[in-house]
Amino acid sequence: MSSPAPTEYPDKIDGAVLKIAGVVVLGAIMSILDITVVNVALPDLQTTFTGEGNPLPYSTVAWTVTAYTLALATVIPLTGWAADRFGTKRLYMLALLLFTAGSLLCAAATSINMLILFRVVQGLGGGLLMPLGMTIMTRAAGPARMGRLMAILGIPMLLGPIGGPILGGWLIDKVSWHWIFLINLPLGIAALVYAQWALAKDAPEPTESFDWLGMLLMSPGLAAFLYGVSSIPEEGTFLSAKVLGFTGLGLLLILAFVFHSFRPEHPLLDLRLFQNRNLTWSVVTMFIFAGAFFGGLLLVPTYLQTVRGEGALDAGLLVAPQGIGAMITMPIAGALADKLPVGRIVPFGLATITLGMFGLTQVDGNTSYWGYLIPVLFVMGLGMGATMMPLMTSAIKTLTSHQVARGSTLLNISQQVASSIGVAIISVVLTNGLRKDELVTQAAAFGEASAADPNNPSLLQQFPLVGEILARFGNDAAAGQAALQSAVQNAMGEVFGNTFLVAAVMVAFTLVTASFLPRKHEESHLLDDADAADVAPPVILH
Repeated sequence: MSSPAPTEYPDKIDGAVLKIAGVVVLGAIMSILDITVVNVALPDLQTTFTGEGNPLPYSTVAWTVTAYTLALATVIPLTGWAADRFGTKRLYMLALLLFTAGSLLCAAATSINMLILFRVVQGLGGGLLMPLGMTIMTRAAGPARMGRLMAILGIPMLLGPIGGPILGGWLIDKVSWHWIFLINLPLGIAALVYAQWALAKDAPEPTESFDWLGMLLMSPGLAAFLYGVSSIPEEGTFLSAKVLGFTGLGLLLILAFVFHSFRPEHPLLDLRLFQNRNLTWSVVTMFIFAGAFFGGLLLVPTYLQTVRGEGALDAGLLVAPQGIGAMITMPIAGALADKLPVGRIVPFGLATITLGMFGLTQVDGNTSYWGYLIPVLFVMGLGMGATMMPLMTSAIKTLTSHQVARGSTLLNISQQVASSIGVAIISVVLTNGLRKDELVTQAAAFGEASAADPNNPSLLQQFPLVGEILARFGNDAAAGQAALQSAVQNAMGEVFGNTFLVAAVMVAFTLVTASFLPRKHEESHLLDDADAADVAPPVILH
């Protein structure tokens, strides 16, 4: 039997590819924007979902981020099999529908627990959007145009950090937090109509049996592990029964999956790929990087709103320089990755991020924006743009076409798990730091007590640090309150700076693992254009 004729692709990015790219980019923008938009909304959610007048703990509202990430991580391993089983167009439209429906449910939430639950629904759709979109695009463009393809699909990665905080801040300040989710309704409807028109109908062709036992071990194991890790900030300790119970159960199930995964021919996650040295070190580097960077990234808008008293819109605008920095270096790094070994590119990006993260350790309650904070965030953005694309390229460059989809899955899983761990670690460090600072805790308690009983003369004796500051100004109550506010602001700023130090040390560790990335050119095993339809691409992480 003769083999099918090779598919011929034009050398340039033509209109047919751009039409399909519009669908994929729109879906990716929805998914990535939603992460950065919610980051800006966390302080507002702290004061919204409370019936007793006291703001919710930061660790509680951080679950709105963690739940989304958890859902992403648990659904990604199913994507490759599901695409073969149901067809990419049908599954992609289902993912869009699920994400849009989840967004509507989030907007209708009346409690923080409902919002967290509906974020899971949203994450199930979002977890399918990115890998499916990349598969659709690669089949349309072919491997010869992969570099330019990645540049197109880098658009949502840039729009997310820049546009998300600004859009989220504007919606929260001018309308309400509900609209950070309702904005997905017109986007989702447009994407569904566009996908129905632009994507060619594909016939499902199941080629592999589904690893049911692997799914029953891996997905619950991953969910239990992430739930336990994400409970650390709420519990305030790594040693609580809840944390140890769920993380222990999760690790046991994941360990059982590891032993199982070497038995079936087509496991849910192919751990045999770790025999590839480049993939292994790329995944390890990505894991540490994602935990440190994305955990630290969550702190910036919270610092601006909680410590500096900025509105959500202003906080979003102040974070934008980071995305601008990434916009500058990402296309340069992508072009260099085709010419130079990634081991000679990624360490410079990671060193730049490390420099920026250590810079954030110096923030306090009065740090200059233009004189310090904005340049530091811009430097971090430069490092991010020089790190992400080359690191993903390194992971898949020496894999065969059949292995690329599985390698992308391992990268996605590691990044999502690391993000959850990073957010949990950073949240618990920040929460415990604020709890242990005597001035911060006394000032908060003094505010509550004076609001309940403003004429109580013994309040200053109950809260000596507060009383010491107010006593310096005698009867000038306004000056005393201003001095107290400034002192508390500086104390909170120092706690944030100490928390950034944890993230900075974590990022610094990536310089060690990055030293094992390839420093010499290695032959790519990706197939030629004739087999492009079988090639699955690296997934843009989010």
